[in-house]
Amino acid sequence: MPLDHGYGVAIGTFASFTREDPSSFGTWYHGKLHIDTPAGEYESALDVDTPSGVGVSYRVVDDLRTQDIPVLAALSSGFTPLASTPASGALDYVRSPILRDGWVVRQLRWRIGALRARRQDQPWGPTPLDPALERLRHWLHPRWRWRWRSFPWVSSDGDNALDVLEALLPTASRIYIFGEPFTTGLGVHNVHMNQGDPPGPHQDENAIWQDGAVMVQRADGSVAIWQVKFNTQSLHTGDDGLPL
Repeated sequence: MPLDHGYGVAIGTFASFTREDPSSFGTWYHGKLHIDTPAGEYESALDVDTPSGVGVSYRVVDDLRTQDIPVLAALSSGFTPLASTPASGALDYVRSPILRDGWVVRQLRWRIGALRARRQDQPWGPTPLDPALERLRHWLHPRWRWRWRSFPWVSSDGDNALDVLEALLPTASRIYIFGEPFTTGLGVHNVHMNQGDPPGPHQDENAIWQDGAVMVQRADGSVAIWQVKFNTQSLHTGDDGLPL
């Protein structure tokens, strides 16, 4: 089933960025990103650590250009609901071409992830594959690099994930925040992967083409996307968004 209150993207310019005291939320740790839009200031709560200890991972895709996001780049500032389809501008961590690793990397990541998932004590978090691929791709000839395209998942300790995002914000000419709109006030939450959850309280919200993220567009046309997932969420899902 999709998110309870819909899905979309808030687009605007940087207003502020803060970090909340984790003790205020039962050891949940959030970043708070605010952007200015014609409708007013939008707030987003960014989950980067959990009280349950399941673990959170983040990654940044930073090889994109404005021409890679034509539908999104053409949207007006403000909040736009997005249909959960590939043509709407919606994001899907598993299926979006702009987020996908190269074919070779996808095969390796799936095989390692599936093996770890069979061992119930091993979540779908970063593996030694990630830093190894990051080193390897810098040595590959450009004509082969696309097959090995990989932006590694990194284990979040809370601050490291927010440090990476905060460094992107000063150069942003436009910021896109993907997720579920607030029911009261202006804001977006569930700014993280929204599929692949195992049986439990969040599995009913699993669906494809509704993942949250923060996208930064710069004046020079370059684009970076900051992604977050819980380590219990599978990166291999069916058409219903449930883990395979």
